[in-house]
Amino acid sequence: MEKINIDWNNLSFQLTPTKTMYIAKTGAYQEWGSGEYVPYGPISISPAAGVLNYGQGILEGLKAFRTADNQIVVFRPWENAARFAKSAKRLCIPPVPEQQFVDVILEIVRQNEDYVPPFGLGSLYIRPCIWGTGEILGMGAAPEYSFVVYVSPVGNYFKSGGIAPVKFEVCESFHRSAVKGVGSAKFIGNYAPTLLSTIDAKNRGFAGNIYLDAVHEKYVEEAGVANFFCIKDNKLLTPQLSQSILSGVIRATVIQLAKEVLNLEVIELQLPLETVLQADECFCTGTATVVTPIGSITYQNKETVFGNFKTGPRSSEIYDLLTKIQQGIIKDPFGWLVKV
Repeated sequence: MEKINIDWNNLSFQLTPTKTMYIAKTGAYQEWGSGEYVPYGPISISPAAGVLNYGQGILEGLKAFRTADNQIVVFRPWENAARFAKSAKRLCIPPVPEQQFVDVILEIVRQNEDYVPPFGLGSLYIRPCIWGTGEILGMGAAPEYSFVVYVSPVGNYFKSGGIAPVKFEVCESFHRSAVKGVGSAKFIGNYAPTLLSTIDAKNRGFAGNIYLDAVHEKYVEEAGVANFFCIKDNKLLTPQLSQSILSGVIRATVIQLAKEVLNLEVIELQLPLETVLQADECFCTGTATVVTPIGSITYQNKETVFGNFKTGPRSSEIYDLLTKIQQGIIKDPFGWLVKV
């Protein structure tokens, strides 16, 4: 590794500028050509760009790791490629072919490999975006789009670090997504509307919010920006996917590991909050959050604590299995790791 002025032992989930980023452009209803890798830095954009005025943009998030034998791997990029294309179609954006997406991801990691943290000290977070950068004044799809990919070394998402439990609060003031909206897409507009409730929750000592469904306000949908799971009577329960729930790559990974490796019964259902509050363990999953145990959930000023606010045995087992596969400590039986 090249000597870089980064404290690998104290990485956070904050941006650290790297060497290069990727940029490609295309017109509306056109195919993507080859882009270019340029030095990381600001880009020029018109104030009339569709993404700035009408929010036409999508994003993804995935990670590269340095394994126990010092190889660099990317975790399940094909799943992100498929979701990226699905999100693009929902937002009237030209989708990037999945092979091109994966090729770009591997090359951007290759060009920034010195920024992949040493084994066990973090990961290289990869952020692909498409923005409607063409100028448009009237409401409509942008005439031009930019596909941009940049990376940053990161540590833990939550300040507690590692697999320490966090506190969540049920949000009763806002919904994360509408029933027939864009909650199932990685739409940039899904995130800013949650800031107000998230900031409020964090100011009162919580890691984030548990969001309920917008119709009945009784079923758990997501935990902040992550998918939600709980253990009840040794069964793994999780909200079933819908147009208001994002199909997380780590969510799918956890379900497969639970079924095929841990022999856990997995039930995807409309998950009532009352069932959650009677669970034995709760945790949330995501590319950034990995598997984070939820030590307590507060609802209507009443706090329900799970397992004496300690990481539950199943949560720990799932976390260990997932992270050991990602880091190459144990064999990857599913072909999830793609070598750079």
